Amino acid sequence: MGRGGLLFAAVLVLAASQVSAAGIDLSKPYGDKYGCINRNGQEVAADQMLLLTDKELITAASACTFSDKQAQADGSLVVTATCEAEGEEGQEPTKFTIKRSAKNAKKLVVTDEDGNVMGEVSRCK
Repeated sequence: MGRGGLLFAAVLVLAASQVSAAGIDLSKPYGDKYGCINRNGQEVAADQMLLLTDKELITAASACTFSDKQAQADGSLVVTATCEAEGEEGQEPTKFTIKRSAKNAKKLVVTDEDGNVMGEVSRCK
């Protein structure tokens, strides 16, 4: 590879890293108050709970395991998942959209495939 090819490869790597930096990073968990408290298991009972990791979305009534994540041009993330609802048999395939909050860029908003806001989450400390 000549100098021009090497420079081009370096530019591609740099561009790819900037794209992922602008996207949504789920390497650390996000949650609401009770989601973060319960991120390592059910520590306190909560009627409302939302926990988002790089592999799953957990609410007080369901657990969804991600099968696919697609970054969108607007910076949001569309996640395909299979969900198990408490007290129900079987798994239900569904999609969620995760995007930055318009009010606070440090928070993420999770919406279901019908566009209903499930909740707003912050990075767990």
